[in-house]
Amino acid sequence: MDPSLIDRASAPYRSAGLFAYNFARGKLSGDPVFRALLERGLLLGRGHILDLGCGQGLLASWLRAALLSYEKGHWPQGWPPAPAPCSTRGIELMVREVERARAALGPACEISQGDIRSVEFGTTDAVVILDVLHYILPDEQLQVLKRVRAALPTRGLLLLRIGDADGGLRFRYSQWVDKLVMRLRGHSSVAMHCRSAAQWCELLHQCGFEVHAAPMSEGTRFANVLLIGHAN
Repeated sequence: MDPSLIDRASAPYRSAGLFAYNFARGKLSGDPVFRALLERGLLLGRGHILDLGCGQGLLASWLRAALLSYEKGHWPQGWPPAPAPCSTRGIELMVREVERARAALGPACEISQGDIRSVEFGTTDAVVILDVLHYILPDEQLQVLKRVRAALPTRGLLLLRIGDADGGLRFRYSQWVDKLVMRLRGHSSVAMHCRSAAQWCELLHQCGFEVHAAPMSEGTRFANVLLIGHAN
């Protein structure tokens, strides 16, 4: 990963406090999904992006930094162009996370506080949900995904990162780290409602998506999978 890109994407979080900055830097440098979004061109051509359960707005900062790096010519050889969305909106339940996002990203930050189980999604070209849906009940997962499909046009994109419950020891390690991170971020312990990758794929099919599963644990001990869905 290009250190200058990580520097550019994490630097705004200095104004949101030491925790926000260190979390951003660690996540952006250590989580393979952020590199994959750019290296695989997954969000290219998507004018409006909706990030559900966006936390402190890392995706918005990442895409902003990527476009600036690309325009300045500081871009890895062989990668497709940086995505250039018209808007990147985020919805986050926890007030503290929203405050961190706004402190870091400024007045142009399009992150609102709300519950993805009930808040309106509007219309969008792509929806990103990273490590979020296992925190809500199975019936609620289904309803959220149906509403995501309704918000997308035909061939609209869903990027859903999940932990594969069939991942054995790696999955159990993922759960342990997940609980630890939640506590560090000031959240109380919550129940997790996990599924295997195959079960998630079947759920997405039920909701009107064609799905391709890509491993997304490179360089980690986790059992993460990125489900790339296109709306039928």
